[in-house]
Amino acid sequence: MAKNLVTKILEAHLVDGKLEPGGEIGIRIDQTLTQDATGTMAFLQFEAMGIPRVKTELSVSYVDHNMAMNGPENHNDHLYLQSVATKVGAFHSRPGNGICHQVHLERFGAPGKTLIGSDSHTPTGGGIGMIAIGAGGLDVAVAMGGGAFYIPVPKVIGIKLTGSLRHPVAAKDVIFRVLSILTTKGNVGCIIEYHGEGVKSLGVPERSTITNMGAEVGVTCSVFPADDVTLAYMKAQSRGRKWKALAADEGAGYDRITKKLKVADAADAQVLENIKKYAKNVEVGTPDAAGVTAVSFDLIEINLDELEPLAACPSSPDNIKSVRELAGTKVDQVLVGSCTNSSYHDLMTVASMLKDRYVHPQVELGVAPGSRQVFNTIARNGALADFINSGARVLESACGACIGQGQSPGDKRVSARTFNRNFKGRSGTKDDFVYLVSPETAVACALTGEFTDPRDLPARIGKAWDTIVYPKKFAVDDGMVLPPVPAADAASAPIIRGSTIGAPPPCETFPTNIDGIVTIKVGDKITTDHISPAGTWLKYRSNIPKYAEAVFDIFSEAGKAKFWERTLAVKESGKQAIIVGGDSYGQGSSREHAAICPLYLGVRVVIAKAFERIHFANLINFGILPLVFANAADYDAIGGQLSGNGDALVIEDVNGQIRAAKDNGGIITVKNTTRGTSFQTKLNISERQRTLLLAGGLLTYTKSCGAAKAEAPAA
Repeated sequence: MAKNLVTKILEAHLVDGKLEPGGEIGIRIDQTLTQDATGTMAFLQFEAMGIPRVKTELSVSYVDHNMAMNGPENHNDHLYLQSVATKVGAFHSRPGNGICHQVHLERFGAPGKTLIGSDSHTPTGGGIGMIAIGAGGLDVAVAMGGGAFYIPVPKVIGIKLTGSLRHPVAAKDVIFRVLSILTTKGNVGCIIEYHGEGVKSLGVPERSTITNMGAEVGVTCSVFPADDVTLAYMKAQSRGRKWKALAADEGAGYDRITKKLKVADAADAQVLENIKKYAKNVEVGTPDAAGVTAVSFDLIEINLDELEPLAACPSSPDNIKSVRELAGTKVDQVLVGSCTNSSYHDLMTVASMLKDRYVHPQVELGVAPGSRQVFNTIARNGALADFINSGARVLESACGACIGQGQSPGDKRVSARTFNRNFKGRSGTKDDFVYLVSPETAVACALTGEFTDPRDLPARIGKAWDTIVYPKKFAVDDGMVLPPVPAADAASAPIIRGSTIGAPPPCETFPTNIDGIVTIKVGDKITTDHISPAGTWLKYRSNIPKYAEAVFDIFSEAGKAKFWERTLAVKESGKQAIIVGGDSYGQGSSREHAAICPLYLGVRVVIAKAFERIHFANLINFGILPLVFANAADYDAIGGQLSGNGDALVIEDVNGQIRAAKDNGGIITVKNTTRGTSFQTKLNISERQRTLLLAGGLLTYTKSCGAAKAEAPAA
């Protein structure tokens, strides 16, 4: 039977379960990565398990998020991460070496390998033919200890690419088109597999831009085949021996996908039109009483010849419009970089367009190379001088502005960015207007001071741009990557723990009954940035009591108690805090602090219309009960607000109900004692997850049972 590429890689790594629809599988993990915003907690959790050395083929600790050192917190974490990597046998990529995903692609990624990382954009590795998945730090810690990583058996969405990109249409425009079809919600438990003749026209950096932003689609990961294009990239990195050819079998099939849309809503109506245009065998059902229509379809096909420059408008990555629709909109700031668009290919494209031109006088332009290798290469070939001469500011090779650390736009100012997320306030400015664009569109905006289709730019600036030529060999310098130290030498190595290095918070089993208060009720598309913001708060990620003060800070109102104050008061009264959310709750970052900090404050239950994958797993990992409304209309009947406490909710015999849910369709009954009513929720989890919840979370369970069913082979 012909197999798709996803099935082939998963079968080769399967250690628990069966690849059958509706089940859960455990896969062996070859590689892990962490970054400093999540890595400190991940390594603290690894230490807490009592496992002396990592058991993966390789694990890499990167420092790329918290680079500014205002106070001791960030440097303390850097010192801890370097010393603990030495102790446990991990690689360590030092500050300044670059963004984890860009560096991992250059120096470590390999076709057919599995990778999980404590960063939601780990799927970047799919551009080189990996099953690369973002996860919470605790899941990564377990994998470092040799444990399997668990996911629901995925549905595989086939996306066939035909034709070829016509510069200046870019890879970013491909993933924007995908987002206009699949949106950011309703894709949990799916993996995207790209195939077709159009794949050959895309280099590895372009493929990785597309897989990187699969995180915004909400899929588990995305993957491209490994072909001659992949081989050429790996040879240029002096790693050709790590390449192997990987592709789906001829005639391989893909899963039929169903999305639920409110077609009376203008945005969903447009999504339906996009599905009809780009998908095959579309069937549109009859709207239910709530106006929700089930739309089913097979393969998606995108003709790259017909693609045009697109942009994601404020404040969601799936709010897609053509750049020509936005033409004339004034732009105040342009930023090029992030793990999405900071490769050599991206920066050389930008440099060739800027050469001998000046940035518009009303625009600030910043450029951040994605890695030290990219930075060094553009310094040697003169492209760096083109940036400087154009008036661009050259920024550090780090995440920086993408996570709200620097370059925040002014009040109500428009910022066009080659990043992957434009959630409201993520930039560090609460009333920002952030648009996501390709590097080509970014330069067009920077030179003209307004949204300009890059296809129209030569006529406006009087010049075209050069074709990008790849070096056959990059200058490889791994001096900023510290290799693992042999166990005998590491035995006496000290772990440096500054005053700000804390410890993983304790997880406790549930009380007999949940006697809770709704401490906040939020709407749809709540992201982990809303829950636990990055930016200037992120330096406190090793100080849980302090970082907890940031939870839902974006909803704070002057003169009213903040979420953390109200929630701690509920905890101190002997009750449990409950969060009520809408659809697609927990979008965005893999940041497990969005579960850890609420747990510290006393949150034991989150009830939502739907959850996104990583946050759902993180809640279970830390012993927080994630419930889904059985009837979405029950959400409306719960009293609650953003800045004050709401209804009292009770779950009787919570442990018994969690056990019984195995046999009653997942039903958990919740009583609203404020209104004298009750409603049903669903707990759709595997037996393994049920065990974790009842144990008080993954760390508690792992410490009591030992690390893992699956032992990784020796490197």
